[in-house]
Amino acid sequence: MGMDRNVPGKPAVVLLSGGLDSMVTAAIAQERGFQLYALTINYGQRHVIELDSARQIANHLGVERHVELSLDLSIFGGSALTDDIEVPTGGVTEGIPVTYVPARNLVFLSLTLAWAETVGAEDIFIGVNALDYSGYPDCRPEFIASFTETARLGTKLGVEGAGLAGKGLKVHAPLQHMTKADIARESSRLGLDTGMSWSCYNPTENGRACGSCDSCRLRRKGFNDAAIEDRIDYANTAD
Repeated sequence: MGMDRNVPGKPAVVLLSGGLDSMVTAAIAQERGFQLYALTINYGQRHVIELDSARQIANHLGVERHVELSLDLSIFGGSALTDDIEVPTGGVTEGIPVTYVPARNLVFLSLTLAWAETVGAEDIFIGVNALDYSGYPDCRPEFIASFTETARLGTKLGVEGAGLAGKGLKVHAPLQHMTKADIARESSRLGLDTGMSWSCYNPTENGRACGSCDSCRLRRKGFNDAAIEDRIDYANTAD
């Protein structure tokens, strides 16, 4: 028999990039009583420094297991994060930016699902956000809902587990409808050291967050709006 989602120690796989959102999401999952299995993808990203953050966060939370999977999407290119394309630093604009990595969350969630099925986890956590974000299509609630249904239809656990405690597979996106200020407040409420996380797409040569890319700007604004100190050293703090 499957366990209710409230039962302490129930396994869940969390996609842990090393960013603020994934750190807060993992901590929320742990707070809800889940036993965490953390998956980090080394996809040839420009900001590979985030992998160190993922390791720190996983160690801090004491996850059951932390897997780092190599999947070099730089072979495909097509994004400022995986190709020789300049990262925009002029401010967040309308439309899908060049930092969008084609189908990234679809690919990552599929891998997360594969591991979840292996460890018998009916719950997956991802730190996507659709309010203060860069406009990526694979962060929208419609995508998460659609993937959840695909996961149920396309896996043994989804088919056979559908009747277990009336639950079945579920993709949790607890930050989905939060602003960056809300997420900053959650990090504070959970007692997290924000300096462990990394959000910058374009780190400087000496390892500082640039402060000017979309991700830095959204993060800085969130902490400023929440009036909470962010323990990140930015090279630029001008708007």
